[in-house]
Amino acid sequence: MTGETVAQEPEPTEAQGGRERSTILFPYGDQDMGVRVAKAIQQVGGTSCPMETLAAALKVEPSGGGFRTMIYTAKIFGLVSYGQGQIHLTTLGSQVADVRQEKTARVDAFMAVPLYKALYDRFKAGSLPPAAGLESEMVSLGVAKKQTDRARQSFQRSATQAGFFAYGTDRLVMPAVARGKEQPDPGEKKDETSDKRINGGSDDGSGRHQLIEGLIKTLPAEGSEWSLEERHRWLQLAAGIFDFVYKQKNQGGERRVLKIELQADSAR
Repeated sequence: MTGETVAQEPEPTEAQGGRERSTILFPYGDQDMGVRVAKAIQQVGGTSCPMETLAAALKVEPSGGGFRTMIYTAKIFGLVSYGQGQIHLTTLGSQVADVRQEKTARVDAFMAVPLYKALYDRFKAGSLPPAAGLESEMVSLGVAKKQTDRARQSFQRSATQAGFFAYGTDRLVMPAVARGKEQPDPGEKKDETSDKRINGGSDDGSGRHQLIEGLIKTLPAEGSEWSLEERHRWLQLAAGIFDFVYKQKNQGGERRVLKIELQADSAR
């Protein structure tokens, strides 16, 4: 398989053959598949290698559809570029292959996918719809109807792998590592600002954790409609974030759990 062959087939062959084509880009594989490609390139070539060498490292046939899907997936996540029989790591690809930067790079790679960015922008302030509704949203964004099931499954797996489902699979929450450095570089001068970012602090001087800032931003406008079910989900999310951000002082050595429940009003 040559670089020219890949360039002539920018999508896996299932999208060919006169079928309806999607008008928004998304990978057929999940994020772990793209990261696997990036790490294989780093292991065998540093920043680039021949296509045939990469296929051998991945233990797949260089002319097969599986290999085509793998490198296309890595490309859509912004991890690689290719041409002239060579495949190259992008800056983001090098970062995701570095264990010190991988978590942050995974967030950036997820947001680099046009479909995933559009879904995040649409649902970051609310809950994701169930499977059928999510596929309908994908169609409205440009995914061909016959590709929605695969697109949805890849999206859900990738969201989990990138850390967006840390508080449940019905809500996309930006991971805390997204705006801060995970680990300081050796010999880097330590200061108050870097400490704040590493520990999830806000950059706006408020001192609040990024997750709490994000939670506040999801509140609807004052005076607008907000159902009890939506309030219930918001309060459950808040409780989970508080458990993550704050330390709990146990009473008498007993650990207690905060429960938020919806109950029928019996006072009539």
